[in-house]
Amino acid sequence: MIDNDGDPGQVRPAAVTVDLVILTVRHDELHVLLVERGKEPHLGRLALPGGHVRENETLDQAALRELEEETGVNGHLLHLEQVHTYGDPGRDPRGRVITVAYLALGPDLPVPVAGSDAQGARWAPVESVLDGQMELAFDHSTILRESLERARSQLEYTTVAAAFCPEPFTVSDLRKVYEVVWGFPLDPSNFRRKVTRAERFLEPTGEFRAPQIGRPAALYRRGEARLLFPPLLRSGDVADAQFTATTLR
Repeated sequence: MIDNDGDPGQVRPAAVTVDLVILTVRHDELHVLLVERGKEPHLGRLALPGGHVRENETLDQAALRELEEETGVNGHLLHLEQVHTYGDPGRDPRGRVITVAYLALGPDLPVPVAGSDAQGARWAPVESVLDGQMELAFDHSTILRESLERARSQLEYTTVAAAFCPEPFTVSDLRKVYEVVWGFPLDPSNFRRKVTRAERFLEPTGEFRAPQIGRPAALYRRGEARLLFPPLLRSGDVADAQFTATTLR
């Protein structure tokens, strides 16, 4: 093996970290967990939570540990998946740092507690980060944007949307998750028809929630299926939403 100076047999070490894009729905908005860095580089800047992978620790173990340290939530209770590996040479001024990004999804997660190398931790609306109101350290804006797209795609082909809903939940609760993550309204009738006909997506509890106005709503829990069949494609639901908006004018 050859290092950057062309010296055979010498390999410059690279640090390995995990970064977490932790998403939850709070106050009908999609939020991401951010920490305020307590040390250089980027002292005081907002960043995604994460840390170095410890010796004899797998990547998944490191992600679960960081998740629990930053939120106090057992990561085994959330949807957690690996998104992408980021290793551009200039992404960290300290040297070559390769990070593995993880996406974590959960329902109305608690107020976070800052880890040992952070001055503070808080939930921030995703849109306020992506529209430039908040500038994240390193390449974390790119990681957030690409992880958000992964989450949006997952809602099309898997039943992961139910991970945002405390059980039991109504179809309206589930529809709100899709609307918040995708960023546009959905036709209630079409959505109900699609999700209730999807194979083993929803499991009725036999109970109902009585609203202040209107008929009681049936309560569900997440079914056994992890893949959504048939898929719930964004393109079709955008068309449904546009058609509904046009006919109501």
